[in-house]
Amino acid sequence: MSQNTESRPPLAYRNDDFLKGPDARPLRMLSEYLEPLSHFRRQRIRDTIVFFGSARIREDGPLSEYYRDARTLAAMLTSWAKTLRERTYRYVVCTGGGPGIMEAANRGASDAKGKTIGLNIGLPFEQLPNPYITGELNFEFHYFFMRKFWFAYLSKALVVFPGGFGTLDELFEILTLAQTRKLAKKITIILYGTGFWKEIVNFDALVKHGTISATDLELFHFADSPEAAMQILQDALAEQAAAPEAEIPAISHSVKPDEPRPASPNAKDKPA
Repeated sequence: MSQNTESRPPLAYRNDDFLKGPDARPLRMLSEYLEPLSHFRRQRIRDTIVFFGSARIREDGPLSEYYRDARTLAAMLTSWAKTLRERTYRYVVCTGGGPGIMEAANRGASDAKGKTIGLNIGLPFEQLPNPYITGELNFEFHYFFMRKFWFAYLSKALVVFPGGFGTLDELFEILTLAQTRKLAKKITIILYGTGFWKEIVNFDALVKHGTISATDLELFHFADSPEAAMQILQDALAEQAAAPEAEIPAISHSVKPDEPRPASPNAKDKPA
């Protein structure tokens, strides 16, 4: 007698009740690591430059100059990265995927005909994917910590535009990792908009009261124009390129492990 297949329970990986329940939470966390990983490998993404900033800064609203500058800088960076002689995509513009500064940066990279990444997260307001993200590099996260992992792991630099709680959270997360040397690489941090940042965060007072060291102020730079920020990035990335390969947590390698690796780009190869 044949068994009634309708009486069989579903396979565990097809059981929605299980997958959405508390016992499968580790699987859901792991999936938010593995899915982006597989996309980054297929798209040959080597590393990123992350743009942070407010979702509330729009092209035609208050502080719109920051929207324009983020778009301009992302386009400059993407155009320059496309000139590097690599078989993978380097210094890809990555954002939180939403509106405002995030949209501006993805838009600038799209203007320059480059790949661009959006690490979106479901929120009750503001956060919907912007239309300028490369289709295969558009992700939706549930867990903030896994989203932050992907911001940090591939990033060679951060450009932090004016923002609110979310931007401050993201900035200080990376500053803390850099300060405590929990990053296996050097990461360049640019605070864009000197007047804004010095009004919002009194870094000198933190030194004065002894809660950070004076040397901690060397963890970041200030910039007030796309050209100035681009120069900081080029100088820093040239220095990083000379670092040992072990310090570069590349997802997509440009050659097989047993093949010679092409020469890293250096300062003289980089157009101004």
